[in-house]
Amino acid sequence: MTSSDPLLQPYQLKHLTLKNRVMSTSHEPAYSEDGMPKERYRLYHAEKAKGGMALTMTAGSAIVSRDSPAAFGNLHVYDDRIVPWLAELADACHEHDCKVMIQITHLGRRTGWNKADWLPVLSASPVREPAHRAFPKTIEDWDIERIVADYASAAQRCQAAGLDGIEFESYGHLMDGFWSPATNHRDDEFGGSLDNRLRFTDMVLDAVRAAVGENFVVGIRMVADEDFEKGLSKEEGIEIARRLAGSGKVDFLNIIRGSIETDAALTKVIPVTGMRSSPHLDFAGEVRAATKFPTFHAARISDVATARHAIATGKLDMVGMTRAHIADPHIVKKVMEGREHEIRPCVGATYCLDRIYEGGEALCVHNAATGREADIPHIIVKTEGPRRKVVVIGAGAGGLEAARVAAERGHQVTILEASSQAGGQVRLATQNPRRKELIGIIDWRLAELDRLGVEIRYDTWAEKGDVLALSPDVVVVATGGLPQNPPLTAGDDLVTSSWDIMAGSVKPAENVLLYDDNGGHQGMGAAELIANSGARLELVSPERFFAPEMGGMNHVPYVRAFQEKGVTVTINTRLRSVRREGNQLVAELASDFADRWRGERRVDQVVVEHGTAPLDDLYLSLKPLSKNGGAVDYERLVHGGDIFPARNPQGGFVLFRIGDAVASRNIHAAIYDGIRFGLRI
Repeated sequence: MTSSDPLLQPYQLKHLTLKNRVMSTSHEPAYSEDGMPKERYRLYHAEKAKGGMALTMTAGSAIVSRDSPAAFGNLHVYDDRIVPWLAELADACHEHDCKVMIQITHLGRRTGWNKADWLPVLSASPVREPAHRAFPKTIEDWDIERIVADYASAAQRCQAAGLDGIEFESYGHLMDGFWSPATNHRDDEFGGSLDNRLRFTDMVLDAVRAAVGENFVVGIRMVADEDFEKGLSKEEGIEIARRLAGSGKVDFLNIIRGSIETDAALTKVIPVTGMRSSPHLDFAGEVRAATKFPTFHAARISDVATARHAIATGKLDMVGMTRAHIADPHIVKKVMEGREHEIRPCVGATYCLDRIYEGGEALCVHNAATGREADIPHIIVKTEGPRRKVVVIGAGAGGLEAARVAAERGHQVTILEASSQAGGQVRLATQNPRRKELIGIIDWRLAELDRLGVEIRYDTWAEKGDVLALSPDVVVVATGGLPQNPPLTAGDDLVTSSWDIMAGSVKPAENVLLYDDNGGHQGMGAAELIANSGARLELVSPERFFAPEMGGMNHVPYVRAFQEKGVTVTINTRLRSVRREGNQLVAELASDFADRWRGERRVDQVVVEHGTAPLDDLYLSLKPLSKNGGAVDYERLVHGGDIFPARNPQGGFVLFRIGDAVASRNIHAAIYDGIRFGLRI
């Protein structure tokens, strides 16, 4: 039966028939090995193809020249070795009728000179990009000639690999470095007038078309408004879009608005939690209306309703749901099967991108299978072994995930939760109004557990007898942890935990010092609440920069709040002790760098964040009664086999603990524990 859903309608792009209107736009998950898209890269894209999307864009971006060294795991499309790897990826996606394209670029100034071959960074003019901090040289005529040729040969490699097309990256990279008045100060034939500023782009387009012919799909992901005073204006950006659309040299426009040269600017292009959803959708629609040309776009279009609206109202021809597919690669399949309510939501945490920009690989904050497809399935299958009775202690993120996976495997699962509601530290984090979307991590799992028939017993402080009364085969301890103080020489009883502030059980005082010796969202969230309360706040950290466990994109809204509220930030400083003097507290500060240095602050309240100590009393009481004594074979956990050694044959059940019940970590770690242990039950 033919669907009337706008998202499920086919779209004809040149000779390609795209089976629906949903795509994943180009991004670099940093899964490459030696610049090649090997197994991990292939499986990541193949999973989205299995999930029903029509088009997956690889790379963000693949680099065409050796003097454009990878900034965050970029593919090396200048290297002939990439062709067979791309061909394998394309074949894997084509099996599911998913088209595959790749984004190619010269990064220009958006990289560093002290990487790879240590070649000079270049740009249209010697304007430094703050994010990557390199001072570029002015591109010369011979540079232009070789880079244009590099684009052409890179396009030929992509065509030879059997890809369905390419797109040029033209926001924040070399190509649009010529377009923007902010980065092009030239007085030659490549500067000044719009014709001149487009000359390099025209040269690349001509060379690529000559190399791949007219039938290969070529598009451009382009900034059509840099949205700052010195940058490319909306008027000029739309004019560039018109010219490209009318050139006969490109087949689609993929529209971007904004600048990416700083973390703050980047979050306006790619918003994080608490920021506007789909902020540039209407603008992309304006470009489509002005050009009457195939238009793609992605920028925090994270839900199906918004994506459907984008297509139904004619704002877009193809809608990018990129981070949404990192959270759930099977969005389209679930829509087609009438299971839209089962889609795992993207909560905007942007753990994925922050990890990339900090030198890691993309991981979803609450889908631990993404990027680990070789070892962890997105669809959990029933066990072929015996059905077991599983008791999970704790309904935080990790406990709920372990319960979900065990129930999907066909086991009988009961959850015992001490409080009156699920969520644990995730619920605590959502007390910061800006991060309330994180509750989707919990709500989705509760809905899944309801579908699977899992019983949750709230207001149950589980003790040994409560667990044994359920005659379990497996006990999962997901009790989390409790806040702990940093090591102080005195004053443990005088400080307030960040949890007390977040939970609202203790109100911020008038003059507060917050000492963050953890470096993540926990301390920053409490600091933001204190600042927004109107208190005078000094944030003290022993680190070289504050919140090192939190990436640059999530850093932005905290700093905005701190600067707007006049928060003082002090780094490289430790809290040594706290004492009471009259109605105030005196915080004694010390330094790792100058042993004799001491400082003091007189405040009304000292708030501390030092992670959590495991809440492990129940685990320790159950340990002697278990078959494995709580032990886990880590080698087998990673490489396969029975992970629970038989240390106590008289034991009645297998016992293990996950998440912060082991040690203070984060949401992703708890969920990863939940699924990888749950799969082994």
